[in-house]
Amino acid sequence: MREYLDFEKPLAEIEAKIEKLTSAGQGQSGMQDDLRKLREKLYKLQAEIYAGLTPWQRTQVARHPQRPSTLDYIGRICDRFLELHGDRLYGDDQAIVAGLARLNGRSVVIIGPQKGKTLKERVQRNFGMPNPEGYRKALRLMRLAERFNKPVLTLIDTPGAFPGLGAEERGQAEAIAKNLQVMASLKIPIVSVVIGEGGSGGALAIGVADRVLMLQHAVYSVISPEGCAAILWNDPQKAPDAAEALKMTAEDLLRLGVIDEILPEPPGGAHRDPTAICNAVKKTVETHLSELLELPLDELLQRRFKKYRRMGVLGE
Repeated sequence: MREYLDFEKPLAEIEAKIEKLTSAGQGQSGMQDDLRKLREKLYKLQAEIYAGLTPWQRTQVARHPQRPSTLDYIGRICDRFLELHGDRLYGDDQAIVAGLARLNGRSVVIIGPQKGKTLKERVQRNFGMPNPEGYRKALRLMRLAERFNKPVLTLIDTPGAFPGLGAEERGQAEAIAKNLQVMASLKIPIVSVVIGEGGSGGALAIGVADRVLMLQHAVYSVISPEGCAAILWNDPQKAPDAAEALKMTAEDLLRLGVIDEILPEPPGGAHRDPTAICNAVKKTVETHLSELLELPLDELLQRRFKKYRRMGVLGE
């Protein structure tokens, strides 16, 4: 069953009519003409809706429960995948998936949060909010990649790091800070793709990359719109205003130099055609990895340093 967001309700009505006609009018020529007109109307309305999405609506699309997740991408773009578990310090955080993979014949290390599909899996995965051991597992895999000279691909889709008491006691802030420090100087190419929701330091902890790519309707920000609204106005209902102010859309971030490329999504969002978006991500990632692997190590690190030094504006 397809799930619809509030602003997609007009599409739901047309698709319901199409489904009803399809099941009732198999082989009837008159029905085929009606179906063609309805489909044309659907594609036109879908294009109009998605061409004018607000930042808050983009946030809703990025969080769509049927949007392809980290494991969906791994299953579709990798020839093989071997998941590795545990941080060798505390335990295994299932909110982070990490392992060795073959991407079009090339050995890579893939890391990404996993939110889960069913309610049971979401609870098991902690709704994609990693604990410190998740970030330390990611760090262990990145250091393993460096040791064996394998590039790293990270897929970003998390509301943020888990803010629970246990996570803070086990060093959540230190784990994130350590990842930022180490990723800045890893002697291997790193490519990150924001596939859904990139929230706060929880996303940045696996996002310090040589190339940062972002899906058209994904979002990437220092805080969720709800969290920002609660802090600034003490009113979660102001989340749409916060989303506008945060400049969290792909176009905003490309203009600000935070990301390097926007990957167009299929009409109606990635959740409507997972195969197409996975193929697009695979092709683009392969292109960037090939370019980065051609660079001498000194130049790779220097470019990474300059990339992050250029971000932001300092005013006195």
